[in-house]
Amino acid sequence: MKTTISFKSINKLAIPATIAGIAEPLLSITDTAIVGNIPVDGLESLAAAGIVGSFLSMLIWVLGQTRSAISAIISQYLGAGRLEEVKTLPAQAIALNVALSILVLASTIFIVEEIFILLNASGKILKYCVQYYSIRVWGFPLTLFAFAVMGIFRGLQNTYWPMLIAIVGAVLNVALDFLLVYGIEGWFAPLYLKGAAWASLIAQAVMALMAFVLLVTKTDIGLRIQTPWHPELSRLIGMSLNLFVRALALNTALILAVREATDLGDRYIGAHTIAINLWLFSAFFIDGYGAAGNIMGGRLLGAKDYDGLWKLAKKIIAYGLWVSTILMVLGFVFYRPIGSLFSNETIVLEAFYGIFYLLIIGLPMNAVAFVFDGVFKGLGEMKYLRNTLLVATFLGFVPMLFLGKYQQWGLTGIWIAFAVWMLVRGGALVLKFRHKFRPLLSATDT
Repeated sequence: MKTTISFKSINKLAIPATIAGIAEPLLSITDTAIVGNIPVDGLESLAAAGIVGSFLSMLIWVLGQTRSAISAIISQYLGAGRLEEVKTLPAQAIALNVALSILVLASTIFIVEEIFILLNASGKILKYCVQYYSIRVWGFPLTLFAFAVMGIFRGLQNTYWPMLIAIVGAVLNVALDFLLVYGIEGWFAPLYLKGAAWASLIAQAVMALMAFVLLVTKTDIGLRIQTPWHPELSRLIGMSLNLFVRALALNTALILAVREATDLGDRYIGAHTIAINLWLFSAFFIDGYGAAGNIMGGRLLGAKDYDGLWKLAKKIIAYGLWVSTILMVLGFVFYRPIGSLFSNETIVLEAFYGIFYLLIIGLPMNAVAFVFDGVFKGLGEMKYLRNTLLVATFLGFVPMLFLGKYQQWGLTGIWIAFAVWMLVRGGALVLKFRHKFRPLLSATDT
C-alpha cells in the first residue's frame, strides 16, 4: 500500500511521537524544578541532579540506539511487504540490549564516587551525586527495555502506544516527586533529593511494565528468544554500533559542557542544569517530526518511493521549523518566569538569564538537525550520522568550547559552542540528503 504524504498522515505520527519523546527529559525537568526548590541545600541538590542527569542521559543515549535500528529495519521490511520475515528479530535485539545495560550497571555501581569526581563534583555536591545516582541507576535497564519496545512500535508505524506509556510515566513521576520530595506533614518526612530519585525509578518501572504488556497483547511480536539468530541481527548490531559511536561523540559534548560549567562554580552548574534540561525538552519536542521522518522514511525507502521520500523531507522540515518558531516566541515571552520555575536562588537565575537567549535563537538550527537526524535513522544511514557527529563534536564543539574557556567567556562560551555544534550537524545532513536522493527523483519532482 502506497504511503500517503500529507499534513494529516505526518502529524498522526509526529504528535504522539513528540509526546512520547519528551518522557525522559520531562522526568529530568521535573526533578530539576522540584529539586531546585528544596529548602535544605537546594543549590547543591540542583547541581547534583544536573550532573547525574547528564551522566545517565549519556548512558541511555549511548546504549539506547537499538531502538532506532529496530525501527529502521522493521519499517523498511513493512514498506517492502515482508514484515513476517523479521518477527523473531526484536526479541533477540531486546535481550542483547538489556544484557548490555545490566553489564554497564554492574560496572558503574561500585565506582560511583570516582565517576563524579571526574566530573568535578566535590563536597556536598559529590555526596548528593552518589546518593541520587545509587537509586536512579536501577531504572537504567528498565528504560532501555521500554525504549526498545517503543522502537518496535515505531517500525510498525504506531506512535500511539509509546505516547500512552510516556504520559503515564510523566504524570506518575510528577505526582511522586511532590509526594516523596516534600513529604506529607504528619505522615512521613520529606526525602528531598532521594525522593526525586525514587519517583523517577518507580515511573521508569511502570513504563517498562506497560511496554511489555502492550507488546504482548497488541502485536504479533513476542519476546520469546528463538534460534537460529536472525540474519538481520548482524546489520542491526552494525547500525547500533555506528549509533553507539555517534552517541559517544554526542555525549562527549554534553559531558564536557557539564564539566566546564561545574568548574565555573555552583551557580553556573545550576544555571547550566536548567538550560540543558530546557534544551533537551525542546529537542525532543521538535524531534517528533524527526520521528515521523524516521518511521515514514524507512517505509518509503523499503518501497523504493524516492519521490515520496523527497516530498516527506520537505514537509517535515517545514513543520519542524514552525514548531521551533513557536518555541522561540514562547521562550522570549516567558523569559523570566521559565527560569523561576526551576530555582529560587537569585545567583543561579542571574547566570541562567545571561545565556537563555542563546538557547532560544538556536532552536531553528536544532530543528533542521533533529528532523534530518530522524530521517537518516529511518533510511539506515547510521555510518554517515556517526561521521557527522564526530566532525561536529571534535572539529566544531570542542575547539569552540576551549576557545571560549581561553577567552574567559564563561557560560556564554559553552552555549556558543552548542550553536556551532548544531550548525555543523544540520548543514552536513541537508547536503548529504540532497546529494544522494535528488538524482533519484522522477522528472516531475526535480
